[in-house]
Amino acid sequence: MEEKNLFATLLGNWNTKTIVGVAIGAALFGVLMNYGSVRVFTNTSLTMAMIVPVIVGALFGPLPAAVAAGVGNVIADLIGGWGFWFDWSIGNFVLGFCVGLLPVYGAKIDEGIFTVKQMIIYSVICILGNAVAFGIVTPIFSAILYSSELEITFLQSLAGSVSNCAVLIIIGIPLLIALAKRNEKGTNLTEED
Repeated sequence: MEEKNLFATLLGNWNTKTIVGVAIGAALFGVLMNYGSVRVFTNTSLTMAMIVPVIVGALFGPLPAAVAAGVGNVIADLIGGWGFWFDWSIGNFVLGFCVGLLPVYGAKIDEGIFTVKQMIIYSVICILGNAVAFGIVTPIFSAILYSSELEITFLQSLAGSVSNCAVLIIIGIPLLIALAKRNEKGTNLTEED
């Protein structure tokens, strides 16, 4: 398999399979944000939707994971009837991108490669990604788009970040290990002319 440059890796491989995967991921993210979550703070939930960028990122790369999470948040807002909160959609876009960085540091789930070192890097990136997405990006866009009270936004961001990290790390790592093991078995296949 040929190595891609960093820019191509960040963009992901966009084809029909990727577009379908992102669309299904976004829809699933939206549904899980509404029906697969437990409230932890005002308008903030511990949600299984955070698994979507893990899977989409592992299969297709950072930008597809970001699109699935960002558009998925818009779909969640639409399903929930809360109005559109684009500040949180942008935050989820940023978090999805960070979670999807797996191939950048050598975690090639489609080839069965996910080492302990990569698990540690993944965990650190999930924590830092949440801090950036919901500690910086979301509050900035909350102030710009909605003139929101930053105290409430920061408290919501903190609660969301902690719950997101729990799902991304506690459930995400075993899921990535399982995906890598599943794909490891098929990597010794050769294509005949």
